[in-house]
Amino acid sequence: MKSPLLLCLLAVALFSLPVVADERPPNFVIIMADDLGYGDIGCYGSDSIPTPHLDALAESGMKFTDYHSNGAVCSPTRAALMTGRYQQRSGIGGVVTAANHRDTGLAIEETTFADVLAEHDYATGIFGKWHLGYDPKFNPVHNGFGEFIGYVSGNVDFFSHIDQAGYEDWWHQAELTPEEGYTTHLITKHGVRFIEENKARPFCLYLPHEAPHYPYQGPNDSPIREVGRAGAVHGEREDIANAYREMVVEMDKGVGEIVAALEKHGLRENTLVFFCSDNGANQNGDNGGLRGFKGQVWEGGHRVPAIANWPGKIAPGSTTDVTALSMDLFPTMLDAAGIEIDPKLALDGVSLMPALTRQGMIADRTLFWDVGRGVAARKGPWKFVVEKPRPRKGQKTPDPTGELYDLSQDLGEQAPVENPGIAAELKAALEEWQASWADVEQRS
Repeated sequence: MKSPLLLCLLAVALFSLPVVADERPPNFVIIMADDLGYGDIGCYGSDSIPTPHLDALAESGMKFTDYHSNGAVCSPTRAALMTGRYQQRSGIGGVVTAANHRDTGLAIEETTFADVLAEHDYATGIFGKWHLGYDPKFNPVHNGFGEFIGYVSGNVDFFSHIDQAGYEDWWHQAELTPEEGYTTHLITKHGVRFIEENKARPFCLYLPHEAPHYPYQGPNDSPIREVGRAGAVHGEREDIANAYREMVVEMDKGVGEIVAALEKHGLRENTLVFFCSDNGANQNGDNGGLRGFKGQVWEGGHRVPAIANWPGKIAPGSTTDVTALSMDLFPTMLDAAGIEIDPKLALDGVSLMPALTRQGMIADRTLFWDVGRGVAARKGPWKFVVEKPRPRKGQKTPDPTGELYDLSQDLGEQAPVENPGIAAELKAALEEWQASWADVEQRS
């Protein structure tokens, strides 16, 4: 028989053992670039911009070849990411602009992934770009995030943090709080601090970067915007390609610092890190040979780089051709955390965990895009595209016509094909989808 003293010592020893990572829910780090194109980083073919940290993330994790932003511009994609539903359902069909939409945003009645995770004892933080409402009532702290430092507009001067309408825009929680520093560096700094402060509990860290969105400013440049004056004031970079490169390089360094912080605190094996872009690049970036740019319904507008990394869960050096959208991250996180999804949320996204772990399949589905200048429906390799032509002065806008593309044979969308049955099916599905949110007032 063991002595009482021995039993006491055993009890103390058991309570002193370190917590095994798998005994607590996983952490999530979602890193989103702004206007980064499909071909803008090394692991997606860039030979002009060095991105060693993102490349390493892909080498030790999974690269998506068919990942898409829900929108082809900023706000819609972010609304879909937050809610797990098509952005039109929450009325964010277009950009929430600094000049004209300062009184609208994502309603706090919407349920975000941060709301659900916070309800399950997750620490939640966002550092960087919100772009889902300017008024403090739309602030991220009212949408499930326990901590917010960053800006609420589409872009700010990387140094003075003034938006393009001339408003000061750097917040700590729901209060304007100026802070010196290069936006990219500040986002990383606060992300690292958040990890250190919450290392003992499950957390969800959302890092929506500004890079490489304009204004094109590298880390050694100077402010170009002033309060009360819209747009660039002085010092605009003319060598945009070099500035773009510097901006992506700094963001990549920040990714490395975040991963290093996770490793320092022994959190890597219990953390899903996901990197993506909010839409395709404009003409200053590289969409990897895809047709179109930011703001367009062609692949170049919404097919973007995406990397998932979770040591021990995701096989290193793997790739997936599963078709995925921004709205899928919400149910993916809940699935990974073992949180049951409330049917009342009516999520449009699906969990990507079967694809990430290679332990299941994702059912075929029809997906949709409405980007203002065009709409599209996608099922398997088939993509039905309807461009909305711009009216010429004094002339009636021509009726848009649809074209069908087989992406398995024509990823560049250069040669429409004839398949009346498939085209009719996708056209009908698109019309039904549009009707499902037709009564929601859109910000477009």
